[in-house]
Amino acid sequence: MNEITVQELRSREGVPLIDVRETHEFAAGRVPGAVNLPMSELGMRLDELPAEPFDVICEVGGRSARVVEALTARGYEATNVAGGTSAWRAAGYDIEA
Repeated sequence: MNEITVQELRSREGVPLIDVRETHEFAAGRVPGAVNLPMSELGMRLDELPAEPFDVICEVGGRSARVVEALTARGYEATNVAGGTSAWRAAGYDIEA
């Protein structure tokens, strides 16, 4: 599985970021630029995924890793963000509310 750190994520440009946390988690704070597609709704919203390669994030990396595995099996070019939004916060990076 493709995986990057939050430090690598911070330096990436032009790569869409999909946050698979639930809506209330996303609303409480997110990595700037992230788009919310909750894991619980993803199966019904596959048409909203980017056609180009994209990154996937959750709170600590578990849900996003499962999503990346499933999407990769379907032909998507998805990369997991290790440590998730928690690691982003711990690194002292800005959070959008």
